[in-house]
Amino acid sequence: MKKVMEIFLAVMAALGGFVDIGELVFTAQAGAVFRYSLLWVVAFATIGIILYSEICGRIAAVAKQAVFTVIKRKLGKRMAFVVWIASTIVNLATCAAEIGGIAILIKLLIGFGPWWMPIACAIVLAGSIWIMPFKWIERVFGLAGLAMLIFAVGAVAVHPDWGEVAKGMAPNVPAFENTRDMLLFGYFVVGIISSVMMPYEVYFYSSGGIEEGWKKSDVGMNRAISIIGFALGSMVAMTIVVLGAAVFAPRGIVPDTIGSAALLVATPYGKIGVILALIGMITAVAGAAVETALAGAYNFAQYFELPWGRSRPPRETPAFDAAWIIMLILGGIIVATGVDPVLIVELSVMFAVVCLPFTYYPVLSAAHNKSLMGKDRTGPLAHGLGWFYFIVVCIAAVTAPVLLVLTGMGSY
Repeated sequence: MKKVMEIFLAVMAALGGFVDIGELVFTAQAGAVFRYSLLWVVAFATIGIILYSEICGRIAAVAKQAVFTVIKRKLGKRMAFVVWIASTIVNLATCAAEIGGIAILIKLLIGFGPWWMPIACAIVLAGSIWIMPFKWIERVFGLAGLAMLIFAVGAVAVHPDWGEVAKGMAPNVPAFENTRDMLLFGYFVVGIISSVMMPYEVYFYSSGGIEEGWKKSDVGMNRAISIIGFALGSMVAMTIVVLGAAVFAPRGIVPDTIGSAALLVATPYGKIGVILALIGMITAVAGAAVETALAGAYNFAQYFELPWGRSRPPRETPAFDAAWIIMLILGGIIVATGVDPVLIVELSVMFAVVCLPFTYYPVLSAAHNKSLMGKDRTGPLAHGLGWFYFIVVCIAAVTAPVLLVLTGMGSY
């Protein structure tokens, strides 16, 4: 029964960190611009994040090694340093975007929001991390983020064309009127893949497994958490695409703010629906902000081989604790200057994909290493599928900067 409860709570936690500001921005816009045509991309990327999170969790449980430890050992100290710098920039930018998103959503919920609201949000998040035991940090945000299921209920209530939804789940490329539309479609494909497979998710996931003391006997639990948890988060992301297609597209609305996503449930449920959506979005994005801050601290401590972990007394991990506190406060200061969080998240998502190959190659290699993993190493299917997704993220990494420029950051 205890194992079942662990899986249940961890699955709920996935909802609080998976559906972040990146998914909210890209999925709502994807539905509004291309209707149901990009649903298959969300599903495709979800299989990828399930695969790699399971692999990273397996390494954590069996070899007791977190992702950045594996990166440093596989790529070498110098190359790993470059990856650490790049991932830290992406984590900081993502954290800032999440905090800015929280401030905007709170303003929409309560009706006001002073310029210092992002800094206040950062302080509250830092306080919550400091006070709560590790195993409840993400779970609290995840359980509160269940309000995000209002989007799934709303997607059914607006009565979309389910035939078109089914077609959108199968790989497809719509007919384009011009080259511009084709490039924009490519921009969203890469953006969705990156937002679903953001590196911070596996940084946090693997380190969290070590924090909770996973061992070889927990490999099965790790698999269940990866599959069910990320699939649940993906379901919410796909329902936002469906709502964008059913609600925004017919009206010619292309959402350009994070708060626009809450309006998707206004049609079926009115003000109550919008309030529930805002609450769910706040808690889900807050969970993602916590994950990115801790992921940045984990990477820092693991690269420099410093003591780390929220499950350890602060006196033992001063540098690690300073790192996540600085990450949150800097994130709050960045958006308090007035920078648009949506602009930040679009840049961070499109550049995060550049870090993916350097993150996934080392873990893919380590997971198949018999001397490291023994009988728990990845089998032919998982290893082969892992290499397939590695090729995909390499292609996405090369094309992302080009599409970012050619589409003017996805402008319509």
